[in-house]
Amino acid sequence: MNILFLTYHGFNPASGISKKMTAQIKGLRQNGHEVHVCSYDYAKDGHLCRFADDEVLKDYGKGAMAAIRQRTSYRCIVDYCLAKKIELVYSRNYQNASPWLVSMFHRLKKLGIHAVQEIPTYPYDGEFKGYPLDKKLGLFIDKAFRRKLSRQMDAVVTFSEAKTIFGQRTINISNGVDFDAIPIHSFTGSIDKELHVIAVAEVHTWHGFDRFIHGLGEYNQTRPARKVFFHIVGDVWEPEMNGSSRAPGFSTYIQRYGIEQYVVFHGKLFGDELNAVFNQCAFAVGSLGRHRSGITHIKTLKNREYACRGIPFIYSECDSDFDDKAYVLKAPADESPIDIEKILDFMDNNSFDAAKIRNSVQSLSWKIQMQKVISSLDT
Repeated sequence: MNILFLTYHGFNPASGISKKMTAQIKGLRQNGHEVHVCSYDYAKDGHLCRFADDEVLKDYGKGAMAAIRQRTSYRCIVDYCLAKKIELVYSRNYQNASPWLVSMFHRLKKLGIHAVQEIPTYPYDGEFKGYPLDKKLGLFIDKAFRRKLSRQMDAVVTFSEAKTIFGQRTINISNGVDFDAIPIHSFTGSIDKELHVIAVAEVHTWHGFDRFIHGLGEYNQTRPARKVFFHIVGDVWEPEMNGSSRAPGFSTYIQRYGIEQYVVFHGKLFGDELNAVFNQCAFAVGSLGRHRSGITHIKTLKNREYACRGIPFIYSECDSDFDDKAYVLKAPADESPIDIEKILDFMDNNSFDAAKIRNSVQSLSWKIQMQKVISSLDT
C-alpha cells in the first residue's frame, strides 16, 4: 500500500514523540508498504514550510500570518496525494480539528483515498486542566470540529480500550517498541544497601512523580537502613517543579522532607549516558497520575520501553498488556504517596531476568502493531 504519514509538526531527534513516529514509519515499511512522510517545520531560511519526504511542499513564509496559513491551507497535501497515488493517509492527531482540516479530508474521501487518525491519548481534554485561557483556545476549536473530522476518517487509531471516539469506530492497538533502538538492561549491582529507581519522561502532571517523591519523603522519616534514590531523566517544567493548581510541586516535598540528595534531576539524556543511568537502577517508574486527566485505561509508550529494556516497573493506570505481569507493581490511581516499602518488598521477594521480560513483549513491536491498522482497514 502507498501511504502518507501525516504529522502537523516537525521531527526532533531528541523528542520521544519523534522517535515514536520514526519507529511507526519503520514498522509500516517493514511490512512492505511504501511510506511518504509529510511534516511541518522551519526551513533553513527560517520560513515555515510543509515538507514531503524532506522536500518543500508549501512555503508559508514567516511570522504570524505564516502560522495561520499553515492551519488553513492544505490543498498542497491533496495535490501531493494525487501525484503520488496515495492510498491511505495516516494522520497523527494534534488536537487541531478545524473546518479547513475537515474540508481537506472530505476531499480525500471523495477521491477514494482512505484515512485514519491516530489519537495518542484519549480522552485528552483533562490534560488542559489548569491551563490559562490562551492555551485552551486551540482546544475550544478542536472540540467544535473533531466529530466532523472523525466522520471523514475510515477509523480512529487509539491506544485506549474505547470502541468509538468522536462517533467513529476505533482500531485498538498498543503503543509499540523498536527493539533495534532499545538495549537490554544490564544491572550488575546490589539492592541490599540502596535501591536506585529511574523515571524517564518529558515530565507533566499526569506522570505523577510528585507521588513518588512524597512517598520517598515519608520513607526517609522512618530513618531507614536502606537508602532509595530517585533518578528523573527528562525536562521538568516549572509548574511540575514548583507546584500549580493541577498538582503539588516536586520542590514542596523535597524541601519538606530534606531529601535533596535522594532526588536526582539529570535533564535530557540519550545513548550511552541514558543507558548508564538505567544500568545503575534496578526499578523504573511509569505514570502515576493519569487519573488527573480523567484516564483510566491507556497503553503508554513508557511501559513498553521499560519492558523492552527488561526492567521491572510501577504504574497506576489500567494497561491490559501488563496488568498481570509478574515484573509489574501496580499503584493505586489516587493521590496517595507511593509506598516505598512495598517497592522494596517487591524487589526483595522476586527475581527478575531482563531477557525474559524483554521476550514477553515481542508481540508489541511496531511492525506488528502498525500492520494491525492496515489489516483492520482491509476487513
